[in-house]
Amino acid sequence: MRTLARSGKSRANDSIKVQKMKTWLSSWKRSVQPRKQRKYQYQAPKHVRGKLLSAHLSKELRQKYKCRSIRLRKGDKVKIVRGEFRGKEGKIERVDLKKSRVYLAQIEISKKDGSKVRPPIPASNLVILELEANDKRRIKKQG
Repeated sequence: MRTLARSGKSRANDSIKVQKMKTWLSSWKRSVQPRKQRKYQYQAPKHVRGKLLSAHLSKELRQKYKCRSIRLRKGDKVKIVRGEFRGKEGKIERVDLKKSRVYLAQIEISKKDGSKVRPPIPASNLVILELEANDKRRIKKQG
């Protein structure tokens, strides 16, 4: 919020008081405007971005755990349902919270120089087929 306080009639004595707003508010509920929705996601702290980085469960897992989606984690087996690699399956090798992308171990593309790279895949394009079962609290929380 900006407030302009002017003292007198001359422009030389103008002073601007700028009150800096918080970049991210946990109390923010919703907006119809896509730019504000994007801003909320981009400026969110990492613990909130991780919660936003979730994918739908397969039909079998949905019946077993009685929930539709769950947060993605390294080691989960997923299937790509949209995009260039549609239909392919793989294990999550890395979750990038800053970019909101996931990297799969079995999916690689080759660059012009011949080197192999793993392409970033958005979480919304994935369906979880198998949960990584090392964390008992994660399984207990869902089921």
